[in-house]
Amino acid sequence: MTAPALLTLAHGSRDPRSARTIRALRDVVRSLRPDLRIESAFLELSSPHHSDVFAKLAADSVEEVVVVPLLLSEAYHARVDVPSAVAAAVGSHPGLRVETTPVLGAQRPFLGVLDRRLRAALTQSHVRELDALVLTAAGSSDAVANAGIARVARAWGAQHRLPVLTAFASAAPPSAGEAVRAFRAEGRRHIAVGSFFLAPGLLPDRVRELAQEAGAVAVSEPLGADVEIARTVLERYAVGAVDMVPLPAP
Repeated sequence: MTAPALLTLAHGSRDPRSARTIRALRDVVRSLRPDLRIESAFLELSSPHHSDVFAKLAADSVEEVVVVPLLLSEAYHARVDVPSAVAAAVGSHPGLRVETTPVLGAQRPFLGVLDRRLRAALTQSHVRELDALVLTAAGSSDAVANAGIARVARAWGAQHRLPVLTAFASAAPPSAGEAVRAFRAEGRRHIAVGSFFLAPGLLPDRVRELAQEAGAVAVSEPLGADVEIARTVLERYAVGAVDMVPLPAP
C-alpha cells in the first residue's frame, strides 16, 4: 500500500525569501523521510499555487494526500483559506482523497528554535545581558488566535525568568515598537525581540524596524527551515495518514 503524499501548505508572500524558506523546510522534511512523496504549495502570492500542485499530484495518479498547513496559529487562513483550497482540489479531482491536519501551531520545541535564533542575534549585536523579552507574531482579528500566541510568550518568559510582552505585526495591538517602549518606560534597557514567524517577509521586516527604532538591543530572525519544525510536520502527517486508513466494517 502506497503511503499518502505529504503537501505542506503555506500562506505565501510577495517577498521571495519566504518561498525559499518554505522550500528549504520541505527539503529538510524530505531528508527525514526520503520514502515519501513530499510537495510544497502556497495559498496565494507565491509559486507554486496549491491548485497547480494538486493537479500535478492527480496527474501522477496520487490518490491520497495529507495536507499540513504551515501556520503558527488557528486564525483566518487556517479556518477559511485552507479548507477552501482543499475543497476546491477535491471538487476538481474527484478521485483524490485529502486529509487536512491541524496547523503547526505553537509547539514547545519551537521555543528552542526561537532561542537559537535569538542567541545568534544577541551574539551578532554583542549583547550579554537582558532584562525583558518581547515575542512578536503576525497577529489576527481573532482574539483566540492571539491568545494562543500570548500563551507561548508567557511560557518563553517563564523559561528565561524574564518579563515578556506579546506584540503583533498587524490586526491587533501592541506593535513591537509599542511593547519595547512600554518596557523602556519601566526603566528596562536590555530588551530583546523574538520573531515568531515561520519565514522572512514584509511583516517580520516591519517588526524589526519598529523594534529597533524603539530601542530593542536585538531582534531574532524568523524560525526558518529548522529540523524541529520539520519533525512537527512529520508528526502532523503521521496522524493524518492514520486517519485516512479505512476502519474495518463492524
